[in-house]
Amino acid sequence: MTLLSYADSALSLLPPVVAIVLAVLTRKVLLSLGLGILVGALLLNDFSPLASASFLAERVTGLVWSEGALNSWNLYILGFLVLLGMITALITVSGAARAFADWARQRIRSKRDANLLTMFLGCVVFIDDYFNSLVVGSISRPLTDRYHVSRAKLAYLLDSTAAPVCVISPVSSWGAYIIALIGGILATHGMSDLGHLSVFVQMIPMNFYAIFALLLLLCVALMGLDVGPMKAHEQNAMRGNLYDEAKGTPPGASAELPEADTGSIAGLFIPIGTLVFATLFFMISSGASALAEANLPFSLIGAFEKTDVGGSLFLGALVGLGVTLVMALVQKVSAAMIATAIVQGGRSMLPAIYILLFAWTIAGIIGSLETGKFMASLASGNIPFALLPAVMFILAGLTAFATGTSWGTFGIMLPIAADMAMGSHTAMMLPMLASVLAGAVFGDHCSPISDTTILSSTGASCHHIDHVMTQLPYALIVAFISLVGYGVMGFTESVLAGFGASSVLFVLAVLMLRRRARAND
Repeated sequence: MTLLSYADSALSLLPPVVAIVLAVLTRKVLLSLGLGILVGALLLNDFSPLASASFLAERVTGLVWSEGALNSWNLYILGFLVLLGMITALITVSGAARAFADWARQRIRSKRDANLLTMFLGCVVFIDDYFNSLVVGSISRPLTDRYHVSRAKLAYLLDSTAAPVCVISPVSSWGAYIIALIGGILATHGMSDLGHLSVFVQMIPMNFYAIFALLLLLCVALMGLDVGPMKAHEQNAMRGNLYDEAKGTPPGASAELPEADTGSIAGLFIPIGTLVFATLFFMISSGASALAEANLPFSLIGAFEKTDVGGSLFLGALVGLGVTLVMALVQKVSAAMIATAIVQGGRSMLPAIYILLFAWTIAGIIGSLETGKFMASLASGNIPFALLPAVMFILAGLTAFATGTSWGTFGIMLPIAADMAMGSHTAMMLPMLASVLAGAVFGDHCSPISDTTILSSTGASCHHIDHVMTQLPYALIVAFISLVGYGVMGFTESVLAGFGASSVLFVLAVLMLRRRARAND
């Protein structure tokens, strides 16, 4: 046996399966991820303890220092987390968060309104999924806490407006990445005359999971369709327990901080607004610089395709922190309170950072084991073309669930879907590409090792596994609705028929959830 002897085989599934199953059973995320990492390292090194230890040391070091240089992407994301924790804590000690909650209380008069406002903000802040989850969580948490919305519900609101919105928005980091992949696929198959953006737009109504996930979220927010684990969390929140205190303080939550009496809502909106616009500015400017270096004309889509997301988030957060400090001083917050906020805010992000580092490590090991390629290989064979959209949706979902990455799944599965379409029925090209996008977001929503899911938990200050388990029933319902739609679309070759079938099932599902929610009241 040699190094990578278990790559691209069924055994490559073992590390993610160990991590995911243990995380669900034990609720100990770091322990579960650690054991998954250990299993993967042993597989990659023929169960040699010394070689595995050396391999792990190299992988852990690579999170910070890789190929003779700093791993800027990872460091920027971690820096962004720390800076955002400081910004959130400063807003709290300045009294601005309480002022916003008091202000909103005059206008947002119910729990439903608080949920709808959070969803609205999640749909508006669509430039990046990380940014969406963390920033909208910081804005909404004081308000949802006031109206006894559980942190698990807030995490669901954040997660289900992050990836689903980004994956159908061309002006986002996700949209630009997908358009770039589509461009390469079209060029490979001699279809360069088709506009990359127009193809992406045509695929939006075919992305059943993203559309119906947003619609179900809207119904949950409007009608209070709380079932399963979510029902228990919401009932506990009404009794004042926003999260399970027996599990300790969740990531993103600061210790009880002092609050000044001089806070104003400007102390919240000006720093967060600055953070949003500064990040957007750095994303466009870094993308424009990359286009100029490649002698390419500037376009907004092109800038988002070439942008440095991690660096832009970090620089935007630095500017946001500076403005937050100025606003704290304007609101006459003492130096001692500011110092406390900075220390406690940075420290509050440590649990999320630990989980993220472990998740990145296991993702790298899963990549070395070529788990994604093994999942993709399952699509080979004589599959009737009518079943291909549904099959690709399932395989993309399983791949994203096992690997914890939507983007990685896009990169692996989109070219395979295009090849299968060209080899069987060209008219199914776009439906199959759309089914891969939909399946990847579904798998990402369900996976405990997904970085987007982890950061949604952090943005909501919710225990991670609680978020995964409460979101899972809703994700599975939408997945079933989408699967039926892709099956109908495959057999009829009609997007409208597939969308219609999914719509009928969606209405039935909402009625069923509403009846069940009322029966449990």
